[in-house]
Amino acid sequence: MTTDKTTDRDPQTYQVIGAAMEVHGILGTGFLEPVYQEALAREFGDRDITFTREPALPIAYKGKTLECRYRADFICYDEIIVETKAIDRLSTIEEAQVLNYLKATGLERALLINFGQTRLQYKRLVRSRLNHSSSSV
Repeated sequence: MTTDKTTDRDPQTYQVIGAAMEVHGILGTGFLEPVYQEALAREFGDRDITFTREPALPIAYKGKTLECRYRADFICYDEIIVETKAIDRLSTIEEAQVLNYLKATGLERALLINFGQTRLQYKRLVRSRLNHSSSSV
C-alpha cells in the first residue's frame, strides 16, 4: 500500500486538503465527525470544489451487486474519495476502510483526513500503487 502526501502533481487533492486545513484552522479539534463534515461541505462549496456527500458505493460479489452499500463521506471532482475522522490517531483500520472504498468504486485516489489532532492529519492513498501481495488488507 502506498500513502503519499505529495500534492504538487495533483491540484485537486491539494484543493481538498486546503479546504480541510481551513476547517481545522477555524474549528480546531474536539468536535464530532458530523460537525467537520458539514463544515467541510460548506468549505467545498465556497471553493467551487464539486462533491457528492455520502454517496452509496455498490459492492460486487462474484459478479453481482450486493444490496448493502458503503457510504464514503464525500467524492470530490467525481474522482477523489474523501473520508473524514475525528479520532486520536489514524490506524490501519481506517486505511483499510478507505482502500475498500477504492476497490468498490474503481477510483484511483482517496484522502483520509483526521480532524482529531491539534494538527490536521491526512493520508493520500492511490489504488494503482497498492501492494497487491499484501494479505493484511
